[in-house]
Amino acid sequence: MKKNNKISVVIPCYYNQDNIPVTINELKLNEAIFPEEVQFEYILVDDGSRDNTWQELKKVKSQYPDQITIVKLAGNVGSYTAILAGLAEGEGDCYTVLAADLQDPPELILKMYSHWKNGTKLIMANREDREDPLGQRLFSNTYHFLMRKLAIKDIPKGGFDFVFFDKQLKEEVVKMQEKNTNTLYLLPWMGYEYVTIPYVRKKREIGESRWTNAKKIKLFIDSFVSFSYFPLRLISVAGIGLGFCSIFFGFIVIFAKLFHFNWIHVDGWSTLMTVTLFIGSFQMIGLGIIGEYVWRGLDASRNRPNFIVAEKQ
Repeated sequence: MKKNNKISVVIPCYYNQDNIPVTINELKLNEAIFPEEVQFEYILVDDGSRDNTWQELKKVKSQYPDQITIVKLAGNVGSYTAILAGLAEGEGDCYTVLAADLQDPPELILKMYSHWKNGTKLIMANREDREDPLGQRLFSNTYHFLMRKLAIKDIPKGGFDFVFFDKQLKEEVVKMQEKNTNTLYLLPWMGYEYVTIPYVRKKREIGESRWTNAKKIKLFIDSFVSFSYFPLRLISVAGIGLGFCSIFFGFIVIFAKLFHFNWIHVDGWSTLMTVTLFIGSFQMIGLGIIGEYVWRGLDASRNRPNFIVAEKQ
């Protein structure tokens, strides 16, 4: 381990004009608990905000010109792509990703750094609990539970957004340039051994979250399509199950006709319509799932950039 180590802190920003001064002040105070060997750089990425986020970023840049890099993206591409843009700008020996609203405690970075210095390349702060509203907690817990069960089994319970990792992992993530994915989940996907640090995610104190239901649904779909073939396997299993059901139903109809079972009433028209509608809906759902995979393959084949940098300081 070399004498001086630089930690690159990547912070995606979206409508965070009121958070930025407070967040930078907290991060600067947090530097005092680190040994002298540690240097910090902060990379703040404006993810297409339409408020005064960029103006606030320029203010903190003028205060700490040697430590802070600010990046303005041309449009809103989502927090995970904004994280990728920030990682591409980093020059540190190790990296961490932090929310601009300070829901994740910066003081945990010291413990993460200690694990990294001892040779661990990936440290994840897993959420034991969170002080968010009930609906947000329910979505988050369900999302991470399903990801753990059906996609990436080697992730901590409760999920994570606060993570610390080595430069080698950062370079691999940037090199992948994956689209429509959860950038942070690429880290455990690589297979490196990791350490977890449990914590309680704080309630947001400043501003309102822009994490809409539409964005949550997109993340949910993107994550499963990126990391799991389970939806496709589910179509196959359901198709086989429907096949057996149709055979079973066919035998019932035949026996009812042959032996004149009065206790089985078969109305040909209503039965036909029910089965047709049921199978038709299953086919449409199956085509929709396959379409999600096909679309992402097409999007990747175009080789368009994940983000456009409009300005950098």
